[in-house]
Amino acid sequence: MAYLDYNATAPLRPEARRAMLEAAEAGGNASSVHAGGRRARRMIEEARERVAMLLGARPDEVVFTSGGTEANHLALLGAGADRVLVGATEHDSVRLARADAQALPVDGSGQIALEKLDAALTESAGRALVSVMLANNETGVIQPVAEVARVARRHGALVHCDAVQAIGKIAVDLRALDVDFLSLSGHKLGGPQGVGALLVRDGRMLEPLLRGGGQEFGRRAGTENLPGIAGMAAALAAALRDLAAMDTLARLRDGMEARLAALCPELRVWGRGAPRLANTSCLAMPGTLAETQVMALDLAGIEVSAGAACSSGKVRPSHVLRAMGAGEREAREAIRVSLGWASAEDDVERFVAAWAALYMRTGGQAARVAAA
Repeated sequence: MAYLDYNATAPLRPEARRAMLEAAEAGGNASSVHAGGRRARRMIEEARERVAMLLGARPDEVVFTSGGTEANHLALLGAGADRVLVGATEHDSVRLARADAQALPVDGSGQIALEKLDAALTESAGRALVSVMLANNETGVIQPVAEVARVARRHGALVHCDAVQAIGKIAVDLRALDVDFLSLSGHKLGGPQGVGALLVRDGRMLEPLLRGGGQEFGRRAGTENLPGIAGMAAALAAALRDLAAMDTLARLRDGMEARLAALCPELRVWGRGAPRLANTSCLAMPGTLAETQVMALDLAGIEVSAGAACSSGKVRPSHVLRAMGAGEREAREAIRVSLGWASAEDDVERFVAAWAALYMRTGGQAARVAAA
């Protein structure tokens, strides 16, 4: 199989596997005071220091969670904000965390409309929290988070950034972004599933969602996932070490898009006019639904996604593309191709050949009939 679904989950990196095995063999509960517990605690604190150093934070600003979804919920529900404003293209774990969240519009390229944010904050009463992702999981579009933070600061608002898709693909620094909360997830980096973290800047107030044992500085109760935490920290270090490889992925991605556009002049690449992650391409084949494309490509040995991969297998019109101005049919014709640390040129070659064959059978035929 040619795996081109890294934005859903990245294959486990060897560095993460080794760290997880070492942690699993060490055993121990980090809350115990005996030798085994102290050994587990030491491994967790070493991982915390590593994550903090790599993301421009302090160790006491790192709260380990079960993943990006919990980290997002912890920020949006625990920050004590009276109002929450979220980008219209946010991941569902942000959009649906608070039923009263106000959606902020984006432009046709998928970037947040800063003037609309400013107007919305002017109208707000009470403490507001703005949540804007650093990079979109479907299109790869990078948001101007530092500029969002500047607007928010003028109004005394807090800022949360879901950086789950961005970390490991671009440089990320908590203080350079000037956000109060920042979420990450292990399995997007080539670490294990079921572990993540929320960076909480400078002791910002944060009410825990889970109460009990007082772990994670009282911000998240529950025995820490030692193998997961160790694996995530190792994967993060490996991903940031290999950031230069993104140039190669950009070349592969851009070449792929150019070849498909030459074959299909009606091809729509969503977000192409904005800064994007080097590994991500959101492609719309006119006349062919995304679910048809995903199934046909899977039969050809190519693994891609239709929109986000967090919807229990359901394929619905993408709310991301609808927010960018797509009609319902257009939003149902786009697939996401995402490369990563183990991707090779042959994977892209196989995808282009399979996509072209499908287009000539379905989309190309539909386009020719429409033109006639």
